[in-house]
Amino acid sequence: MSLAFDAVLCLLLLAGALTVVATGAARSAVIAFIGYGLLLGLAWVRLAAVDVALTEIAIGSGISGIVLLRCVRALPSARNTPAPNRMLRPLAAVVAVGIAMALAAVVLALPEPAPSRAADVAAALPATDLGNPVTGVLLVFRALDTLLEKVVLLLSLVGVWALSRDSACRGRPAPLSPEPAPAPSAFLARVLAPIGVLVGLYLLWAGADHPGGAFQSGAVLAAMGLLLVMGDQIRTPAAESRGLRLLVLAGPFGFLAVGFAGWATAGVFLGYPPGAEKAVIIAVEVAITLSIAVTLALIVLGPPAGEERS
Repeated sequence: MSLAFDAVLCLLLLAGALTVVATGAARSAVIAFIGYGLLLGLAWVRLAAVDVALTEIAIGSGISGIVLLRCVRALPSARNTPAPNRMLRPLAAVVAVGIAMALAAVVLALPEPAPSRAADVAAALPATDLGNPVTGVLLVFRALDTLLEKVVLLLSLVGVWALSRDSACRGRPAPLSPEPAPAPSAFLARVLAPIGVLVGLYLLWAGADHPGGAFQSGAVLAAMGLLLVMGDQIRTPAAESRGLRLLVLAGPFGFLAVGFAGWATAGVFLGYPPGAEKAVIIAVEVAITLSIAVTLALIVLGPPAGEERS
C-alpha cells in the first residue's frame, strides 16, 4: 500500500510539474504551481523531512503563490505583450531534464553507505540541549548558511521594491482588498487569525525539540497578518515605518551580533556561550521569526507608496 501511494505521488508530481511549464495562461500556471508545491510538501513528509515539508508548503507554495498571483494581476494584457520565442520552452525543458539526469547520476553514483556526518552531529547535539536535530544543524553546525539565508530574504525584499521602478512594472500592486471586505471574509479573519497566530507561536517554541522553527512560524504569522488585512480587521501597515523596518533588520543583524559576540564568549564566530546555548538560540529564533514574518508580508504588500515609480 505504501509503495503504491508513493508511486501515485511520484506520478502526480511529474504531472504537476509538466502542467506548470506547459500551461499557456499565466494565472493557470501559478495555480498549478501552488498545487505542485502542496504535493511536494507531501513528498517531503513521506521522506520524513517534516521541517522541509512545512517550509515548502508555507513559503514555497503559500507565500510565493500569493506573490505570483499578484504579479499576474499586474501584468499587461495579452494583446500588449510580445509573443514569446517558440524555442524558449523546449530549450528550457531540455535544460531541466539534463539537470535532473545529472543530479540522478550523482545520487546513484554515491557509495553505499553514502557519506554522512549525521553520527557526528548526533553525538554533539546533546551539548546544545536541543531535541530537534534540524534546528541544531541550522543554528549550530551550519549557522553561517542560515545567517546568509536571512540576508538573501532581506535582499529579496529590496529587489521587489527596486523592481517597482522598472518601466515594465506597474508600480505598487493594487491593494489586497480594493473593496470593503465581505462579511464572510471578515468573519474568517476574526476566527482563523487567533488560531493561526497560536499555531505560528507553537511552531516557533516547538522548533527547538520538534519539527518547526523560525521559517515555518514566520510564514504562518505573515499569512495571519495578511488575512487580517484582507478581512479589514487591521489597517495595511505603513511600509515606511521605522519600527517596521527595524523588525525586518532584527533577524539578520541580531544573528550577526550573536556571531561576533561568539568570539568573546566561545572563541569562534557564531559560537554560543557555554551553558547558555539553548537560551541564545531561542532568542535568535525569536528575532529571526519576527523578521521573516514582516519581510514576507511586505513582499506581498509591495513597496511603500513613496517608492513607486513615477
